[in-house]
Amino acid sequence: MSANFEHTIGRLLVVTGMATLVCAGFVLARASYDRTTRATTLVQDIVTMKRVDRGRTLGLLEVPRLGLSTIVVEGDDPYSLLVGAGHLPETPLPWLDGNSVIAGHRDTDFRPLRRIREGDMIRFRAADTAIDYVVRETTIVAPTDVTVLRPTSRSVLTLITCYPFTYIGPAPKRFIVRAVRVSNASDNATTHNR
Repeated sequence: MSANFEHTIGRLLVVTGMATLVCAGFVLARASYDRTTRATTLVQDIVTMKRVDRGRTLGLLEVPRLGLSTIVVEGDDPYSLLVGAGHLPETPLPWLDGNSVIAGHRDTDFRPLRRIREGDMIRFRAADTAIDYVVRETTIVAPTDVTVLRPTSRSVLTLITCYPFTYIGPAPKRFIVRAVRVSNASDNATTHNR
C-alpha cells in the first residue's frame, strides 16, 4: 500500500469517527432536553385515558427511599428508553387494573433499583394523581422468561431492568421488581384536589 492511500484511509476514519460523535451527541442532547421538558409538563387528567399514543409522557415513577425519580413514557423503543423509563404498551396503564410493566436501563434510570427491598414504596405520579405501590418481591430471570408479563387479577406494577447492574455490555439476565397497589388513583385525586 502506498503512503498516500494509508493517509486517505486515516482521514476517512477520523471524519467518520467525528461524524459518529456529533450524531451521538445530538441524539443524547435531544433526549436530555426531551426528558427535562416532559418532566415539567405532566398532562392533567391522563389517568382518565384507557389508551395512550406511543411516545406520550405518562407521569413520574419515584422510589423515595432510593432517590429514584424518572419520567415514564408510553413505549419501550430505544428512544423512549433514552428519555426515561418505558411502559410496555401491551400491558395495562399504571392507573388501570392488572399487571402494568415498566422497563428501564440499569445504567441510567433504574440503577438505584440495585438497592430496592421488600416493603419499599413506589409511587407513580401524574399531574394531579399519585398511585402508591409496595414492593412484594424481587427476582432475577433469563431474558427469555416472559412470565413476568402475564396478566394478574390484582393491580400490580412490574419493573424490569438488565442484570447484573455492574455488567459491561448486554447483560445476561433481567432484574424484576414486583409491587402491589396500595392506593387507588381516585383516592389520591380526591386528596390532591382538597
